[in-house]
Amino acid sequence: MKILLLHSSSDQYGASKILLGIVQLLVKRNHQVWVALSEEGPLSNDLLQAGADVIYIRLGILRRKYFSPPGIINRLITIRKAKKELEKIIRQENIDLVYSNTTGVLAGAFAASKCRVKHIWHVHEIIENPQWFKRILGKIMRQYAQTVVVVSEAVKKSWQLVIPENKMVVVHNGIDYSPYLQEQPSVQASFGFPEDALIIGMVGRVHYWKGQDYFIEIAGLLHPRFPQLRFVMVGDAFPGYEYLYAQLDNQMQQLQLQDVVKQLGFRNDIPSLMQSIDLLLLPSQLPDPFPTVILEAMASAKPVIASQMGGALEMIEAGITGDFMPAQNAEEAANRIANWLDKEKLNTAGLAARQRVLEKFSREAWENKLIKIIE
Repeated sequence: MKILLLHSSSDQYGASKILLGIVQLLVKRNHQVWVALSEEGPLSNDLLQAGADVIYIRLGILRRKYFSPPGIINRLITIRKAKKELEKIIRQENIDLVYSNTTGVLAGAFAASKCRVKHIWHVHEIIENPQWFKRILGKIMRQYAQTVVVVSEAVKKSWQLVIPENKMVVVHNGIDYSPYLQEQPSVQASFGFPEDALIIGMVGRVHYWKGQDYFIEIAGLLHPRFPQLRFVMVGDAFPGYEYLYAQLDNQMQQLQLQDVVKQLGFRNDIPSLMQSIDLLLLPSQLPDPFPTVILEAMASAKPVIASQMGGALEMIEAGITGDFMPAQNAEEAANRIANWLDKEKLNTAGLAARQRVLEKFSREAWENKLIKIIE
């Protein structure tokens, strides 16, 4: 088949990693693959190496910053232009299937409908508010997608009032775990921490709902109780949210945590980083659909403590491979984490986490489910 995929960003975070995995799978199955992105970025070279043709079109990606009358007009104009360009590509290349990855990109759905080509929507998001926006998206997905792939039961539940249940198929993400199973060089020395430090990490885009400020608040409560504890935050900001760096720095200064918490920014050595921490924390303030970073940590034999909501509830086995904590009660969260700050307990839970991820969320199972839907 000839397949055109569309994606909402050119980064190397969760949904982008899944897109790359889809492309690798399709190329392995001898399909011809095109990927449309709005701009060049780190993902571009990965896609080219995987065997895809990469096309750059301003797709009119939906972002919260456009939730205003001028912003909505801007998106409508951009999406309309993108639709026409995509129609040309679909007709010129005789595309058989259009595959939209994330709800942020709409143009492919409209172009596929116009050209009478099958369209699949891969949904990674849980959208709680605004409700009017969710209803509009749900109506579009009902009308313009033959199949809606959702990445967790939590995502399915969040959309079931606006999308028919029989149109949605749950396919838990599975990634290539081999880099996380192999011994990787430690990067702990680069953190500048004492050699005997116990390190708690978080990985994610810097955004208000990802919980970097909550992570720092929890660090401020734990460090006086456990002086050997140190904390690292990995990830750069969503475009337009760069100002959050200064806010986080100010918070660390106020709590006198400059030598205790490190902001490392974007890293492309996540396997090494995972092997250099003792525990992964996911302090999300809104439901995280199916965090790829949890899969990476579990494969690295690291336990995970996450906010008690979203896809994490399907991934972590409480008390065995990690635990859950409240999303907005730092004192209780710190107490939950404190129960795990023992090296032997962390190592035992980490091994259980690795076993669980390989059994429950294998790359092979993910590929088999996905290829049945696509082919």
